[in-house]
Amino acid sequence: MPTVAVKLYSVFFKFLLKQRLQNRIQDSLQESDPFGVTSRPGESVAAANPSFTDGVATKDIHIDTFTSLSVRIFLPESALSEPQPARASKPNHLKSITDSTNKLSQAAPGLIRAETVALASRRVGISPRDEPRRNSLGPTGEGLSSASGGGGYLGYSPAPGGRRRKLPVIVQFHGGGWVSGSGDSVGNDVFCRRIAKLCDAIVVAVGYRLAPENKYPAAFEDGLKVLHWLAKQANLAECSRSTEVRKLDAHKTIVDSFGAAVVEPWLAAHANPSRCILLGVSCGANIADYVARKAVEVGKFLDPVKVVAQVLMYPFFIGSVPTRSEIKLANSYFYDKAMCMLAWKLFLNEDKFNLDHPEANPLVPDRGPPLKLMPPTLTVVAELDWMRDRAIAYSEQLRQVNVDAPVLEYKDAVHEFATLDVLLKTPEAQACAEDIAIWVKKYTSLRGHEFSY
Repeated sequence: MPTVAVKLYSVFFKFLLKQRLQNRIQDSLQESDPFGVTSRPGESVAAANPSFTDGVATKDIHIDTFTSLSVRIFLPESALSEPQPARASKPNHLKSITDSTNKLSQAAPGLIRAETVALASRRVGISPRDEPRRNSLGPTGEGLSSASGGGGYLGYSPAPGGRRRKLPVIVQFHGGGWVSGSGDSVGNDVFCRRIAKLCDAIVVAVGYRLAPENKYPAAFEDGLKVLHWLAKQANLAECSRSTEVRKLDAHKTIVDSFGAAVVEPWLAAHANPSRCILLGVSCGANIADYVARKAVEVGKFLDPVKVVAQVLMYPFFIGSVPTRSEIKLANSYFYDKAMCMLAWKLFLNEDKFNLDHPEANPLVPDRGPPLKLMPPTLTVVAELDWMRDRAIAYSEQLRQVNVDAPVLEYKDAVHEFATLDVLLKTPEAQACAEDIAIWVKKYTSLRGHEFSY
């Protein structure tokens, strides 16, 4: 059974959520705004911090001119470590240096200094200037830009040139029933930082447009739009290495006709889009599954982005025929069935309301591409979540067509237990993040066995 604290938090959470949904009903009567909103005024938001104060740097980017679609990038500090070179036999000139140094040390023990090494280097034609120079900002000169350097930006800025450590990219979609939540909320910020550290990956948290200001399919379109934006960023970064560029703030970058930089430096320096993971939480899992299916359909049009796997955390899967968990746990903790139905009504247009909508019920036939083409899918469910059975059934369908689709079920856990850990503080949240990291690394490794389209 959940702890007393979890039960108390659930009562207050339901009360606040019910009030918000009732307010949204009034908003739904007004004319929709195409620009949309990505967060609510009452949402607790964590400010972006572009320095590695706790091991992860973050920045917010508005990526669409015509809508409020935005992303928050989480860059782990491990990206700054220099890639380990492959082991190789010693070159002949280095052997000559070693042999010469050994002979000199035998002739004059205790007198080996830098002059001795320099003498041995000159004998084989090597200049001491060829050795890499060390500095306080890291092996490639990356560091924090200072205000004294001509600007007020005090965050991480990749230096031009140098060897870069490329990390996989995890595109994360937050929960909230399509009507609340945000990519920069405190709870989502803590969760994404944990995932970035454990998975050793760049996390791109998507701030999609919320309902009822923007109903279906706005949130799903925003998810796919982020994947196209990542592909565009990767292509622009590649172009910046081969086309004429203009210097801005001592960094080489492509600029548009207005002189504004369009290449995101963190992604250009450290992202490997060919190892892309989709991670969705609650209703965000529905968006992740939609984006994965669209990635299968468009295929190489997303190059160089390749979706190698997806993680569905307690997905918002519903249907007209109730499952056993939907009957037994209808009044479960935090998100009960009645409030989720109301949220689904606010997201869909009134004339299109359907519990067996293709984006709500994964078990309906003819949803899209054949299941055998879907990427490996990890499903995380909570024992006390009323939507758990339908998520497990979807995973079983994937396994029947030989898709790697394991299920992780956590005892005494509630819906959103891993992403509300800033509030609940349960041991299952940390265990869940570690389990996700173990499975994700199986498909983001560079051993040549990863799945891709």
